[in-house]
Amino acid sequence: MLPADTHRLGQGSEREELRMQQALDHRADPTRSTHHGPRTGAARRGTARVVVEIHASDPISKAGAAHHLCQYPGIALSDEKRPEGVAVAVVIAESVDETVLQTLRRLTRGGLGNVVLVVGRIRESQLLEVVECGVGTILWRHEADATRLLQGVLAAARGDGNLPTDLLGRLLTQVGRMQRSATEGTAVPVGLSERETDVLRLVADGLDTTEIAARLSYSERTVKNVLHGLTSRLHLRNRAHAVAYALREGYI
Repeated sequence: MLPADTHRLGQGSEREELRMQQALDHRADPTRSTHHGPRTGAARRGTARVVVEIHASDPISKAGAAHHLCQYPGIALSDEKRPEGVAVAVVIAESVDETVLQTLRRLTRGGLGNVVLVVGRIRESQLLEVVECGVGTILWRHEADATRLLQGVLAAARGDGNLPTDLLGRLLTQVGRMQRSATEGTAVPVGLSERETDVLRLVADGLDTTEIAARLSYSERTVKNVLHGLTSRLHLRNRAHAVAYALREGYI
């Protein structure tokens, strides 16, 4: 590789690091400018960080995740004593068993709705159960480098769902199979408006809040309000759970 090519690759990596750090800074303080000049007021006083709690069955996995995340000043690591201010829990497991499911339920039922599951393998029969536990962000363990782990944590902190494409496809297949096996002629219950259905259909297609807003000519705030309203009304835990509900009930 030529020196110039190496230099350009290095610049690209630096720009990506800067972009993610600016996202963290904006998450902590939306009023903060991305301008790199002198800052005043709240920006000079410092901002809150996204507090992350890591759960792993082995200390090596926990230390590895902590090492990845502590590189970013916008992330603060917590222990498992659950102090006030924890925003995201990261659960690391090689596979999903009853112990992992119990941990997921304990975290979500304890009021922590933003959970990232980093897993080596997951059976199709377990996928919907994991989503119904309240997990909206899943990462494959072999893909969870520092960048992807940070992206997953930020997505969870925003309340966005983030599933690998292959897992999303498996989830859709599983719910579709459940629909086909349901009793023929069962009436579709009333629960989602046309607008809510349109938004969830795009969520199922993998679009994020900004893309959904552009596609439907809504503001991002409107999209978030639609999703918050339907998840609250139907007692759904997150976007992935809402998509699963919509598929199961025949809306999309």
